[in-house]
Amino acid sequence: MGGLASRREAGHRALTMADLDTALLRAFVGLAETLSFSRTAERVGRSQSAVSMQIRRLEEILGCQLFRRDRRHVAITEEGEALLGDARRLLALADGMVGRMRAPEIEGEVRFASPEDFATAYLPEILAAFSAKHPGVRLHVTCDLTLRLVEALERGEQDLIVVKQDPAEPYPASRPLWRERPVFVARERSAVALPAAHDPQHRLPLVVSPAPCVYRRRAVNALDAAGLPWDVAYTSPSFAGTLAAVRAGLGVTVLPRAMVPEGFAALGAGQGWPSLPEVEMALLAAPRVSDATAALASFIQERVGSYRQNRSPTAD
Repeated sequence: MGGLASRREAGHRALTMADLDTALLRAFVGLAETLSFSRTAERVGRSQSAVSMQIRRLEEILGCQLFRRDRRHVAITEEGEALLGDARRLLALADGMVGRMRAPEIEGEVRFASPEDFATAYLPEILAAFSAKHPGVRLHVTCDLTLRLVEALERGEQDLIVVKQDPAEPYPASRPLWRERPVFVARERSAVALPAAHDPQHRLPLVVSPAPCVYRRRAVNALDAAGLPWDVAYTSPSFAGTLAAVRAGLGVTVLPRAMVPEGFAALGAGQGWPSLPEVEMALLAAPRVSDATAALASFIQERVGSYRQNRSPTAD
């Protein structure tokens, strides 16, 4: 107790002697969201050793340990979790202040589109925050399948889109946002049983989007590799339609783990289901974009990490 009290007293003294540098908070938030010193270093434009020194300096100022770390793993502590919300708010306030002072208010229109599942999970909060920051920008938002979004962008009907892509075969000039590992999903764990390998009499019913779809391709490739027979029982172009079919017991679908709704079951390796490779979410922009479109693209890239962190699912 005495050692902890002395560290807290030292932290209180440090607070009276030093300002809380936003660079330290930026390194802290980056590490809290990535749990990786290398990825944080890339995000903040510093070396890994510099990031490590920033984290230690912040811990000294605050008088508590923010992360538990060894050579392979980084985990945030309870004190770190308590700081995270305040740190994000302070950085948003500082960034907004600098942005307002350094540049005139952006105005214009942006035609933006995304897949429906992304729009359902993350888009409303991100776009609401962007509109609050840039009230002079008028957004026109639509949702559709990735292939149709790409075709609309190529026809000049959209300015900026979110796409799902195979990390090994990215769209040209795409700007990665994050990667996610999809899982098979059923209305409940016992609703659908895996068929026996190489038994064509019993096929796994799938509820999927129309081809080409990266989730659909991930599912059938994994089942084929495992020798498990399958059949497309229901095809739906919408996220809501897919969930309705699964809820009705027509088959299983594939979704990102973070987007599995309440009342549905993620089916993992523990139940014998094949593991699915990662899928990447990315931004694609028209060849020439306005300041408003560029601002929205940057805003999405900056904010999507924190929104996903707040919505991270618990492990099964």
